Amino acid sequence: MRILITGGAGFIGSHVVEAIAAAGHEPVVLDRLDPDLHPGGAPAEIAGYEVVRADVRDRARVADALRGAVAVIHQAARVGLGVGASDLPLYVGDNDLGTAVLLAEAADAGVRRLVLASSMVVYGEGAYRCQEHGAVAPSARHTSDLENGRFEPPCPECDRPLEPGRVAESARLDPRSTYAATKVAQEHLAAAWARETGAQAIALRYHNVYGPLMPRDTPYAGVAALFRSALAAGEVPRVFEDGAQLRDFVHVTDVAAANLAAFNSLPFATPGTLEAYNVASGDPHTVGEMASVLAGAFGGPAPVVTGQFRLGDVRHVVASPERAELRLGFTAKMPFVQGVTEFASAPLRG
Repeated sequence: MRILITGGAGFIGSHVVEAIAAAGHEPVVLDRLDPDLHPGGAPAEIAGYEVVRADVRDRARVADALRGAVAVIHQAARVGLGVGASDLPLYVGDNDLGTAVLLAEAADAGVRRLVLASSMVVYGEGAYRCQEHGAVAPSARHTSDLENGRFEPPCPECDRPLEPGRVAESARLDPRSTYAATKVAQEHLAAAWARETGAQAIALRYHNVYGPLMPRDTPYAGVAALFRSALAAGEVPRVFEDGAQLRDFVHVTDVAAANLAAFNSLPFATPGTLEAYNVASGDPHTVGEMASVLAGAFGGPAPVVTGQFRLGDVRHVVASPERAELRLGFTAKMPFVQGVTEFASAPLRG
């Protein structure tokens, strides 16, 4: 089957292309091949596949790429926290307008199946519990607390420390950065499109993805890539806050497998709705652990904990993978230490 994969030349997208092709389908890549991310043009990973070089906001080119497709796997997006408020138009344009154009053209082309790359950032902070007040949703952390090294979000009722837990797909959406706001908007657009067209749609909420072909050090790179880029430059990996932030690091090959599982599940999805699934390993680790294991495997200097912070960051986000296991048949396979050790010598992009 012919499947359009937007952003198919990117870090995650290129792995999705390989997984889709290995399953016997015909991937078509739509990617603008941004020179900042692809200075050498189309990467070797997508050689041999049909590539439409275009911005996802280009209606005519998107319409061309959709001809004959039975589904869309929408990976194209501007990612990361960005560098400031000046990035707002870039994120909204690339992520939200781009998704709107893609969905409008899919509707015109009669394509009614979608896998959307979403993110754990839609949750804001993860799940927390207070010993006295039970499950609570912490308020956004205050700059004054962060400046004084108080990184844990307190209970909004009694100000006591909270115990982090696993966030499920039923959790409220609480975006706390520009990127997060655009991912929530993407989900809402996809849900509205599904209702209006009777389409079958799945949103995959990726947790912290790492692995081969991550982009090198940029303001938009993930934390694993930032640590790896520092080590490659002979520098010390710099860990923000106190390094105890809990994350679910999931290997990119598992994310690609989740996309294939979602595509295979689309015929069984409820028409007219958007189904959301965490894509996570189920094995949480701290950011400090990621830095230490990576530095040890690379043979570089040990990480340093800086106490610095970014206001758009959240403290703990740990996922429940149960829904994806039950309904998609997806379970992450790559163990944390093995994946990080292999990542220490894996090629990067850029």
